[in-house]
Amino acid sequence: MTIDLPSFSPCDALVAVMVAVLASDQTYRTSELVAIQRNVDHAPVFAEYDDDRIRAISQTVLTLFEDEDGIDALFGLVRDALPEKLYETAYALACDVGAADGRLYEGEVAMLAEIRHQLNIPRLHAAAIELSAQVRHRVL
Repeated sequence: MTIDLPSFSPCDALVAVMVAVLASDQTYRTSELVAIQRNVDHAPVFAEYDDDRIRAISQTVLTLFEDEDGIDALFGLVRDALPEKLYETAYALACDVGAADGRLYEGEVAMLAEIRHQLNIPRLHAAAIELSAQVRHRVL
């Protein structure tokens, strides 16, 4: 399958990473969808972002996931669009989506590992980001 790859803005790339975590276990939980929308609505990096783009970016990610080389293509788009200073931001947003429902599923764990690898997130930084997301999403 040949896919016409769009180019992403930096914010599109951040959304794509969050959607990748959402879609990684093939179950779209409301809490995770809400986490994506909340991040786009409130994170300063999205201040100028048109959140109407979320649907198109989501569809691109889902289409890429259907292709054998889709993950590599996705991360190529993400790395091309994101300045390196936003790699850890992308990982933090991804962790927020994964933690939103209170637990990480196998597919989410694998996708977060792939994001860490693809964006060269240092292990110590990743652990701090993961713990931060985990504690933010704890319930009584």
